[in-house]
Amino acid sequence: MITFTVPGAPVGKGRPKVASRGGRFAQLYTPEKTANYEGLVAHAGQVAMNGRDLIAGAVSVQLDIRLPVPASWSKRKQNEALDGQLLPTKKPDIDNVEKAIFDGLNGVVWNDDVQVVDVTKRKRYSAVPGVRVVIREVTEGE
Repeated sequence: MITFTVPGAPVGKGRPKVASRGGRFAQLYTPEKTANYEGLVAHAGQVAMNGRDLIAGAVSVQLDIRLPVPASWSKRKQNEALDGQLLPTKKPDIDNVEKAIFDGLNGVVWNDDVQVVDVTKRKRYSAVPGVRVVIREVTEGE
């Protein structure tokens, strides 16, 4: 089992941007914010791997996504969010955070995210934002 936390406010995978090159050619690129976050994910995954070989088989992933509580909210509303009475029904989308995490782990923890066969994820507010990632190899018959 591999467990680690990606620190800081979670970032959803951004849509590819298009840049025009020479007037006739277009090039797609990943937005800078997404690329930076995927780099942070890769670093956290690499530290957790501690020199181990990439996982070659099927994996199960748990994501515990913790968003910062907006500072503009009243103290009462902030406390309700931290107590779980208010849920984060705002961006980033839970599936876009998943995509950014998985893409950041390609070639770091596993060969490719097609190896993920089970996913459990949740999104909540927290005083300490980040994403807790738990990766487990899945054996046949599970």
